[in-house]
Amino acid sequence: MSTPLTRAARSVRSLLPARSDLADARRDPRRDLLAGLTVAIVALPLALGFGVSSGLGAEAGLATAVVAGAVAAVFGGSNLQVSGPTGAMTVVLVPIFGRYGAGGVLTVGLIAGFLLVALAVLRAGKYMQYVPAPVVEGFTLGIACVIGLQQVPNALGVAKPEGDRVLVVTWRAVEEFARTPNWTAAGLAVAVAAFMLAGARRWPAVPFSVVAVVAATAVAQLAGLDAAAPIGDLPAGLPAPSLAFLDAGALGSLLAPAVAVAALAALESLLSASVADGMTTGQKHDPDRELFGQGLANIAAPLFGGVPATGAIARTAVNVRTGARSRLAALTHAAVLAVIVFAAAPLVSRIPLAALAGVLLATAVRMVEVASLKAMARATRSDALTLVLTAAATLALDLVYAVIIGLAVAGALALRAVARQVRLDRMPLDGTDGPGEGERTAAADALSAGHIVAYRIDGPLFFAAAHRFLRELGEVTGARVVVLRMSRVTTVDATGALVLKDVVEKLNRRGIAVMTSGIRPGQRRVLDSVGALELLRREGREYATTAEALRGARDHVDLTGPLPAEPAAEPAAVPAGPQRGSEEPVR
Repeated sequence: MSTPLTRAARSVRSLLPARSDLADARRDPRRDLLAGLTVAIVALPLALGFGVSSGLGAEAGLATAVVAGAVAAVFGGSNLQVSGPTGAMTVVLVPIFGRYGAGGVLTVGLIAGFLLVALAVLRAGKYMQYVPAPVVEGFTLGIACVIGLQQVPNALGVAKPEGDRVLVVTWRAVEEFARTPNWTAAGLAVAVAAFMLAGARRWPAVPFSVVAVVAATAVAQLAGLDAAAPIGDLPAGLPAPSLAFLDAGALGSLLAPAVAVAALAALESLLSASVADGMTTGQKHDPDRELFGQGLANIAAPLFGGVPATGAIARTAVNVRTGARSRLAALTHAAVLAVIVFAAAPLVSRIPLAALAGVLLATAVRMVEVASLKAMARATRSDALTLVLTAAATLALDLVYAVIIGLAVAGALALRAVARQVRLDRMPLDGTDGPGEGERTAAADALSAGHIVAYRIDGPLFFAAAHRFLRELGEVTGARVVVLRMSRVTTVDATGALVLKDVVEKLNRRGIAVMTSGIRPGQRRVLDSVGALELLRREGREYATTAEALRGARDHVDLTGPLPAEPAAEPAAVPAGPQRGSEEPVR
């Protein structure tokens, strides 16, 4: 017998690694090992740079790349995904570090990890596909701007000013540079960024980030450029796992930032996995398992002093382009970085911060897909507006608010577009879009006399359009019977059902009978829940077909006699929302 506990156990088992993962790793290990080595070379300066930008230091970035990269590679839902510290996550972590310190960042990452595991168990991965493309593009554009602005202090060789708003911090850094310019740091940052951008355009397969950082470090060391501050001492290895950072008293205040981090990790990881699927054939990620893997990675990384991690689009793309076929490539990337941590920490510690800033400046520039932005801007005005507002909110507020605003704007514009498709059309009885010849003959005299009017509702009868429907139909005059053809109503919500009920009651009070036809089975429940269906059934005015409704209308006209004169002027209805059980007209 299946119980909730056994179902939960089966759900968790389906998220664990499968034998097919090992079989994939055995198919072409040479290509995977080479791809993993290439990705590690590309990831090294990015891990260092994002660690420094987060506030926890370069060692935190390396620990994240090693620990989270390995765990996500084993438990994630994509064979090609590479995980680690990312610019988008760094943007969220900076204000958290400023307010709660390093312990707060680590605690937030731990909580976010558990939230991601819960989302995976609840099978929430499939819902991420509903994020509109303009929101994603605007989000990416905003992140690129924030990442670039965050590098300004290090690129200019000034101490990071106080503040948690990137625009304010950038402006203060520029003011400080104007007072005491550090042309050495600025020159290194610009040279590294220019070298990366120019080289990648001509030879995209070459890891120019590493070449540029090595060259900048050599120049700084050989020329004795003291103005180019280095990363500083790094530990020769990973720290022992520990929960010493955890402060139980602060968990309540850190829950909201943890939700933001978990939402961003889910969004970016699933987006990156989808990009990887699109770059190759025969690969399809499991979104729920990907959330599970990212959750475990974010639980493990803080134990070793690492920052929250996500799937990294740039590193994943390099992994695919260099021929990766299985998770062995992502595991190799983590292993190579671990060797660097243990064997080359003294050399890495000499890298100038300005050089890392140049790497991230170039990364921010490369994140912006000009062609995609142009295409989105040209698609519709709604798409362009959503993109711009999402990007502006990312820059001015924070990433979670930006996504919420983008989704809200996109949803509102979509509802507006759908609401405009709802139509209430007078049915012509001399064409094909009406009853058959026999029914037209039977009702022709009543219809031609104006005693019966028939309307067809097309589209969804829901809250965004229901009140317009009430206003239009409530203005019917000079008729004894109104026939509503509802076979083309695609959906009805509670608001639409209440509005329909109020329309029927209003017309009935004016002596006009309402007869409906073609109500779909799936729409009966909501109509019945508000009493609209019972109202029609009580009067015997709900029919299966339009032909039957017209015959019922003719019978009603014959029984009730001639049409009475219209009453004196009635105050115009101003719909303010349907009221269930109201005995007065909606005003």
